[in-house]
Amino acid sequence: MGFFFSEYMNQFISVFDMLKIGVGPSSSHTLGPWRAAQSWIKLLKENSLFNTIENIQINLYGSLSLTGKGHATDIAILLGLSGTDPEYIAIDNIQNIVNSIKSENLLNFNNDKKIKFSSKNDIIFNRDFLPFHANGLTFTGYTSSGEKMNSETYYSIGGGFVIQEENTIKESVKIIDYDFPYPINKGIQLENYCLRNDKLISEIVLQNELILKPEKEIDKELQRIWNTMLESMFTGCHTEGILPGGLNVKRRAFNTHKKLIKEATYSNPQEWIDAIRKTEVKFREILKWVSCFALSVNEVNAALGRVVTAPTNGSAGVIPAVLMYYLVIENHKADFKHIKKFLLVAGEIGSIFKKNATISAAMGGCQAEIGVSSAMAAAALTELLGGSPSQSIVAAEIAMEHHLGLTCDPIGGLVQIPCIERNAMGAIKAINACELALETDPKESKVSLDEVINTMWETAKDMNGNYKETSKGGLAVTVGLADC
Repeated sequence: MGFFFSEYMNQFISVFDMLKIGVGPSSSHTLGPWRAAQSWIKLLKENSLFNTIENIQINLYGSLSLTGKGHATDIAILLGLSGTDPEYIAIDNIQNIVNSIKSENLLNFNNDKKIKFSSKNDIIFNRDFLPFHANGLTFTGYTSSGEKMNSETYYSIGGGFVIQEENTIKESVKIIDYDFPYPINKGIQLENYCLRNDKLISEIVLQNELILKPEKEIDKELQRIWNTMLESMFTGCHTEGILPGGLNVKRRAFNTHKKLIKEATYSNPQEWIDAIRKTEVKFREILKWVSCFALSVNEVNAALGRVVTAPTNGSAGVIPAVLMYYLVIENHKADFKHIKKFLLVAGEIGSIFKKNATISAAMGGCQAEIGVSSAMAAAALTELLGGSPSQSIVAAEIAMEHHLGLTCDPIGGLVQIPCIERNAMGAIKAINACELALETDPKESKVSLDEVINTMWETAKDMNGNYKETSKGGLAVTVGLADC
């Protein structure tokens, strides 16, 4: 299959491109197709074709087809075609919309007009792959007489990024090309900017972001991202039961949290943070707290809840868990200034991986999701704990180095086993990588971040396709559904 990571070079990827608010369970299989449906509708309207469309057919290819049912790709497409937005849709309304389409065989196209639509027959799961990327889908619109009016192919390339087949990356993803003070493509460039200007990574990143919007807007959006992360942790820790999808996976964050919180009381997420800060946390409970935070997010994600793609939905629990660890364990006086620094650093590290490799499990295995999120979190935590920019970059390298080769083999095509637990492991590794980096002289480091990113990409290209989000190898094959 073709690839295009080189086209990202010399382009700016914002922190807000790497940290998106959306609905689970998958950024590439749910958020991406949802956005693709929205893009197609926009194109139809721009070309005065929308009103001529009376029938729709959607063809899914490659990984979107092989694991699409488990990743709710069909549901995401229905929601996108219905005119809803993943950032703002009422989560409780999702099932009502889907049930209505399936029972009535009618689609309220962009919430503008109702057309005949069979979710069973009009969404076609093709097992073959398109040449450009593992996640391909084609929308085709017909008149009432069956005349084809438009057909467009899109690719969901990871992290909610979507490109149209006929467009360049710059045109489709809208990666903006301005005169930024610190253009960053490689880790070594970021490190050198920090050293030459005596600035932290977060300060360098902020200067670039200020080219796009004023700091007040940056702060508002970062606060919204953190609020979503916090809400997903809070919700996950207070929701019990069985996750949907058929594997009968029991939610574990609820019971773990109940044991840890003891007698503390609270009524909202901020009081919750304060309550945890007041809890006497024993050393052996720290890992339980971190794991609980990570599990909670990805249980919400698995249940089609709202999370922050960081950098993907499948790895959405790592960054919130590590940031929460800092807030409730490391620094009880931490405030938004610390949250802001953390998210700026994490977003920039993720963009370097995006530019030089991939954040798509369908292209690179789980190393591209959990590995990247762990590296992002490790670098961000290192800055907050007083590490130098060079040590932050070392932390990112260490975290990824110990995720190299991690495959993506979801049982039943669901983002549950082993995905949910891997977020806990990724968060713990991020903290460990940070601690190792803080005790490291960067001049003595034998492996650079850029070298480990290149290695990750070479590993991705060498990896057998069965282990790239197809459910055709690994645990997805050796563990039968009946065993779950």
